[in-house]
Amino acid sequence: MRHTAQRLLRLIALLQARRHWSGADLAERMQVDRRSIRRDIDRLRGLGYPIKASSGVGGGYQLGAGAPVLPLVLEESEATVVALALRAAASSMAGIEDTAQAVLAKLAPLRPGRARHPVGDIHAATSTLSEAPGVGMDLLGRLAVACGNCAALEFVYRRHDGEVSQRQVEAQHLVNYGRRWYLLAWDRGRSDWRTYRVDRIDAVQAGAGQGLRRPLPATPDIVVQRAVTQSPFTLRAELRLAGAFDVLLAQLPPWCGVLQPDGPDHCLLEMGADSAAMLAGQILSIGMPPLSIRITPPALQAQLAAVAAQLSNLLRQPTSSRDG
Repeated sequence: MRHTAQRLLRLIALLQARRHWSGADLAERMQVDRRSIRRDIDRLRGLGYPIKASSGVGGGYQLGAGAPVLPLVLEESEATVVALALRAAASSMAGIEDTAQAVLAKLAPLRPGRARHPVGDIHAATSTLSEAPGVGMDLLGRLAVACGNCAALEFVYRRHDGEVSQRQVEAQHLVNYGRRWYLLAWDRGRSDWRTYRVDRIDAVQAGAGQGLRRPLPATPDIVVQRAVTQSPFTLRAELRLAGAFDVLLAQLPPWCGVLQPDGPDHCLLEMGADSAAMLAGQILSIGMPPLSIRITPPALQAQLAAVAAQLSNLLRQPTSSRDG
């Protein structure tokens, strides 16, 4: 009886996961013959599940509307993904370890396998190395709920230069980028979009009124990436590169700047830095010669040339020997 119940739970999970299944596909996933699938379908109908069946080419099974809600059932690969995702989350969320272990303990009975390693073992056998301080789960959870509701918030924010200010915003999106979390919000005081590093947000409280879901100038990840790689910097460069967008996107380091298509065979790469030396290093890090470079401010071009000349002179000097 227990084996039959586990099989029926897994069959319901499959029917809920996809709109339509052929009998052959279900039999393959369940590792039984088609006759067993038909018997199990009849059992589920007897339990009140409205399962529609069709014959002929393209026929199969489909779960109808109004079916009872099934407790969560995870495949082996799904449980593994959950365990790895919780481990990866530790790089950007402080204090997640105990909560992760509690979640994995609840997931363990929901897996159909009988002789498989507990998902907790996967979590314990992996680790995450991060240079960035993690953000508290309570703060992230509160901001996530606020983004889902487009809620108005007030908080104290510390900029990268140390300046502290009170902000009134309408929360829109949370974005994880470069092992950091960013809040993308409409700033009421500035009447414009702003990106806030969550680890610099403090004293969050509800704001006045209700926020609105506002149209973004680009996708949330592009808006945050542009803000992180360009907005904090006064020195900027725009490089024109040869290559299709998809090809260059796979080749370029994601931290070096924002890539945008410029026709089918070229792209523009926008980047920023705090100094001419850093910007020069960033340009060289892309590993390909740009077709053209536009520098802002224009006077920066001479500084970049001086940095390049200094490096060239150092490389031409003979290497000094060291006596033991």
